[in-house]
Amino acid sequence: MIVKSYLPPLRALQAFEAFGRLGSVTGAAQELGVTSGAISQQLKVLEEHLSMKLINKDGRRAALSNEALTYHKLIAEGFDRLRMAHTLVLRTKMGADLKVSGLPTLLLKWLNPLLHDIQAHLNDMPLRLEATHLEPDPNLTNDMFRLTYGSIAQRFPHARVLFTDHSFPACSPGFLKRHPEARTAEGLLRLPLIEIDWGPAYSSVPRWADWFAANGIRDATFKPVAVHSLSSSAIEAAAGGQGVVLAQRSFSRFDLDLGRLVRLSQDNLPMPEPYFVCWGDTTLNQPKAREFLNWLMATSRNYATDEQNI
Repeated sequence: MIVKSYLPPLRALQAFEAFGRLGSVTGAAQELGVTSGAISQQLKVLEEHLSMKLINKDGRRAALSNEALTYHKLIAEGFDRLRMAHTLVLRTKMGADLKVSGLPTLLLKWLNPLLHDIQAHLNDMPLRLEATHLEPDPNLTNDMFRLTYGSIAQRFPHARVLFTDHSFPACSPGFLKRHPEARTAEGLLRLPLIEIDWGPAYSSVPRWADWFAANGIRDATFKPVAVHSLSSSAIEAAAGGQGVVLAQRSFSRFDLDLGRLVRLSQDNLPMPEPYFVCWGDTTLNQPKAREFLNWLMATSRNYATDEQNI
């Protein structure tokens, strides 16, 4: 098998990325504004360049071959970076605003309920919030803040610790009324448990097995009723009465205050790493950026103080 050493044509890579992401030739054609025949032709060009079968066909259906899946993942990451760079340029042209990128649940459940306190001080400057798991290129953060978790913060030019969180079991009041045994670790083993899995990049984040081990039940046998990649959706499932979630305090505090969730144990399972705010070399040159950062740090200190008083 001979694979050419130079890169394939960009149009072929673009067609391949769109096909793999959207799952169909028609979808790729519509997104790129070309015909389905043009997409198929570009896919053939790429197959010939790589000397490798990329597409499997089953009747009228077509899908990536097993060999192509890893290749597509890497290609997709590259196009994600290109789209991010293009978005940053467009945002600059749209005018001065304060951009905050962050992990989705961190923005939704921790930052968003607090923003009313700072918005009055920003006057007419809008906050542009972007919820994404995709970490921005550190070289492209000069006009934004990034709220993230763990050691990945070391990639950025500047970073400060916001807080270190902890987890505990929580469920809806109605669920607890039906299942009072949820107050004990042994009782939880017999109940529907909602798992949170952030993916392999965050393998050290505590999960139910860690909770049971910390409470003296090692090698606990249980089957989650559901596994969520987003903490926010897992919390919503618990608030809806679907089961018990291992909730982070920062994400569940307002649902607890509103009575949508009930904390089942006063024991805490610490997160292994803190949350951070990160920024680029010129981010603080923007109007109001330093004021926002100072507010964010003061808010995180108040949050840490509140936790110590609980």
